[in-house]
Amino acid sequence: MAEAERSTIDPGEVEHFSRLAAQWWDPKGKFRPLHKFNPVRLAYIRDHVASRLGRDPLSARPLDGVRVLDIGCGGGLLCEPMARLGATVIGVDPAERNIEIARLHAAESGLTIDYRATTAEALADAGEQFDIVLNMEVVEHVADIDLFITRTGEMVKPGGLMFVATINRTLKALGLAIVGAEYLLRWLPRGTHRYDKFVRPQELEAALGRAGLSVADRTGVTYNPLADRWSLSKDMDVNYMLLAEKPA
Repeated sequence: MAEAERSTIDPGEVEHFSRLAAQWWDPKGKFRPLHKFNPVRLAYIRDHVASRLGRDPLSARPLDGVRVLDIGCGGGLLCEPMARLGATVIGVDPAERNIEIARLHAAESGLTIDYRATTAEALADAGEQFDIVLNMEVVEHVADIDLFITRTGEMVKPGGLMFVATINRTLKALGLAIVGAEYLLRWLPRGTHRYDKFVRPQELEAALGRAGLSVADRTGVTYNPLADRWSLSKDMDVNYMLLAEKPA
């Protein structure tokens, strides 16, 4: 397929999340796992960015002046706290319904966030550049991972960072993220994830390398059912996050 005809968008994934759009901000609804996961991924991003900028991560607005792109932002669960930390946030999702929900909630929360119903390719073609690009829980839903990482990588400024969170392609992940979360515990709607679209860390690191980014940090994220809390871990068998940087 010619480069101009390739797309990162999986229409089935867009339709799936569009149907669930009204539930984005219900902490007990279909996106409950993301609400629970949000504090650990937000702290990971905040701490690394503040460290790079020489700022106190616990200050009121440690991300002042930082331009952030959240690709596949959904209803804005990560965009809003990033904006509260001082970042200038652009939230992008190909599903119009998700963007409508995100805009409405941001307005109700008194936050200014630039939400756009568009694609990574369109933004990259327009020459957009960001200090931070967030690919959080999205690479396992795109149609072409290499193309997606390449195009989003183009939007990282020299010296900028990309954060990626996704699910490893292991039998443990199949058991916990699909069988457990979707069929037994029913935390997520059935069909939210496909095992064949999970991404091994080495595959993701290779794609980042081809896009001109080098991995600066990697961590697993595990769930403690007794504490009902996610936390950083050395165990990358299921959920994990990578931090990559572009040379200045």
